[in-house]
Amino acid sequence: MRKIIVSFCFCLAGLVSAAQEKGFTEVKDAAAFKAAFANASAGINSFRADFVQEKNLSLLSEKIKSAGKFSFKKENKVRMEYRQPFDYLLLINGNYVTIKEGRKTNTISVKSNKLFQKINQLTVDCVSGRALTNGDFQSAVFESAVNYLLQLTPQTKELKDLFSSIQIYLDKKDYTVAKINMVEKGGDNTLIIFSQKEINANIPDALFTAK
Repeated sequence: MRKIIVSFCFCLAGLVSAAQEKGFTEVKDAAAFKAAFANASAGINSFRADFVQEKNLSLLSEKIKSAGKFSFKKENKVRMEYRQPFDYLLLINGNYVTIKEGRKTNTISVKSNKLFQKINQLTVDCVSGRALTNGDFQSAVFESAVNYLLQLTPQTKELKDLFSSIQIYLDKKDYTVAKINMVEKGGDNTLIIFSQKEINANIPDALFTAK
């Protein structure tokens, strides 16, 4: 159980205060933004993209880089397929999370662990447009010329023990996620950057089941 949770956090898990983020200012009409964000997100039934992940560890001078394919489909279906530098698969399908590494596959119900439930919900919220309604976080919204920035500060002990803050960058043109950056309690962070994004592509349900 612990190994699966650690692996899950490593795949998803980092940033300084958004108020100090260069080029961003606080959104003046937060209510209007939330309404527009919710409306745009309601029209997104599926989302897929390439991703590059950079893991920054204080003990290492170089970043740990990996890349792969990301897919999301309503409701609660997420696939992160790592292809470089090694094959690694993370699946979320409803209340179940599957991690496949080589020939070894582990599947667990998120209902079996409270922390796992919260991380699972956070993952789905980041790409489904529900991040601002997650009661486990205090939120603030900023904007630049091309992006909105949602800063989420953990409010529960379980999440505070893992993360200091979580930042979600959205493209202004369509409100889709451009980057997710989470800072861990100890200061290490992981940045996930999305590219080649497709909205409402035809993604089969079978893609979210381990074979």
